[in-house]
Amino acid sequence: MTTTYVNWGDSKVKLTWKCDNQLPNQNLITSVHGFCFHNNKLLLVDLNHRGWDFPGGHLELDETSEECFKREAMEEGYVSGECHMLGYLIVDHHDNPKWDEKSPYPKVGYQIFYRMEIKQIYAFDAAHESAQRVFIDPDEVGDYYQDWNELYQEMLNDALNFHVM
Repeated sequence: MTTTYVNWGDSKVKLTWKCDNQLPNQNLITSVHGFCFHNNKLLLVDLNHRGWDFPGGHLELDETSEECFKREAMEEGYVSGECHMLGYLIVDHHDNPKWDEKSPYPKVGYQIFYRMEIKQIYAFDAAHESAQRVFIDPDEVGDYYQDWNELYQEMLNDALNFHVM
């Protein structure tokens, strides 16, 4: 488990990666993301107003985390495939002076992460929130992903080393 502090906007947030396939409390899941691979290449999507990132987003009503990830991978990357839960980021706002009870996010929430083996790549038409997609060597992710750090690298390493049992 790796822990780091990041600045999201003007908020200081503590992030801890837990490689675990047990979902935390559904009410505390704030978003779902994942690492998508095709022929050993990693998918990144250029999200409007945010830059290069991994597909992901917020759960819709009555949607499971896996359904959410598959939907987001299709909407942002125009890919589909088989996915497996890797673990989750614990997003802790205890040291965030900007957090209060009116925040849309819990004081401690979770971002779920999956690994997808891409089975189908569809035509990219940028109809949703991504402007483009790219498939890169995983070693190049720091060249694209703003603020890449050791925590994100541990998560990617877990995705790269993941084997279906």
